[in-house]
Amino acid sequence: MMGMQDKVYIAGISCTKLGKRLDASVKQMVREAVDAALADAGASVDDVDAAWFSNTRQPMLEGQNTVRGQIALRPLGFESVPVVNIENACASGSSALIQAMAHLRAGMADIALVVGAEKMVFPDRPEAMAAAFEGGTDIHDMEATKAFVRSLGGDADDESAGKRSIFMDLYAAQARAHMDRFGTTQEDFAAIAAKNHTHAKHNPLAQYRDPMSVEEVMADKPIAFPFTRSMCAPLSDGAAAAVVCNAAGLARLANARPRAVTVRASVLRSGVDRETNDFDRHIGRLTALAAYEQAGLGPEDIDCIEVHDATAYAEVQQIENLGLAEPGSVGECLGKGDFALGGRQPVNASGGLLSKGHPVGATGIIQLHDLCVQLRGEAGSGQVENARIALAENGGGFLRGEEAATVVTILEKEGAR
Repeated sequence: MMGMQDKVYIAGISCTKLGKRLDASVKQMVREAVDAALADAGASVDDVDAAWFSNTRQPMLEGQNTVRGQIALRPLGFESVPVVNIENACASGSSALIQAMAHLRAGMADIALVVGAEKMVFPDRPEAMAAAFEGGTDIHDMEATKAFVRSLGGDADDESAGKRSIFMDLYAAQARAHMDRFGTTQEDFAAIAAKNHTHAKHNPLAQYRDPMSVEEVMADKPIAFPFTRSMCAPLSDGAAAAVVCNAAGLARLANARPRAVTVRASVLRSGVDRETNDFDRHIGRLTALAAYEQAGLGPEDIDCIEVHDATAYAEVQQIENLGLAEPGSVGECLGKGDFALGGRQPVNASGGLLSKGHPVGATGIIQLHDLCVQLRGEAGSGQVENARIALAENGGGFLRGEEAATVVTILEKEGAR
């Protein structure tokens, strides 16, 4: 367990409006997010001792291969301080937070800035947009990835597959295997999607805010069985930023203390070689167990949760990995409203990636923003009642049957325990 002197706080945090922001550049979205996060913390540029910048798409889609953070932050007045660029697929933002926390705990800084930004939508370059997703797998052994899809009953050579992310085929194959083993149904995945799309009506920053019924989700455009379009996360542009600090830094930001959120645990893990049906050794499960141990908490202590629902199946999988429900019982729990607003443990009250959006390099920080809003009691009509402890699961990439990287972060309302 960490001592008081090692505590790390989120003093300020922000998220831009998410969506297909065709007229906004990475620099513009970073300015929007950073200005808002600094204001939220009552901090200035001069207060920041170091910065971490998360982005995955600029190298391929814009040709900005290096020093992306320095380029995006210099116009805002960040000079001289160290800036570190982080890329860890969809888990980049939360991985950046872990690096910043280590810096703070080492006494190398008191106040740090963590930024995630992504410009993913380039309508005139669909081939490049699709190829960028392939880079989240082993491009030197794509046949192994396709073989995995085939092993779970998928058609890795489907001619329509080139029009969608390969991750949809990977998730769909896993979903079908889950259906075969546990009796999960397409309607269960539709219930997840309907829940999240309905939650999004409360989130003014979400890309899509129209509630959907299970029937509407089922009737949507097919993508890869069992998924329809509304069971899959959209392409999104957006940015998020967090001002994080140690105790000394929080003392410098006196106005931030009443709304500061404590990072109770944050764990990054890579995958292991395992049998596909060995769910006890799934990267999400192992990372969750390590985070619970670090926090001194268990699944029953968590009040609200944000999981990486790149597809509706991914949410089912992570609910099980986090110990919120026994494998195979998620459908029954959904029927009881356990994971909806007003239920036992609301999951993706923000709308999740399915409707909120998924600007890859920013997603991990966006999840933390949504949970901080909950812990502060500032979520308006989407507020989880009496939220004190919150958890985010953020996965990235794909390697040998599971995510290549996963981060689980547990947050606590200051003074909650």
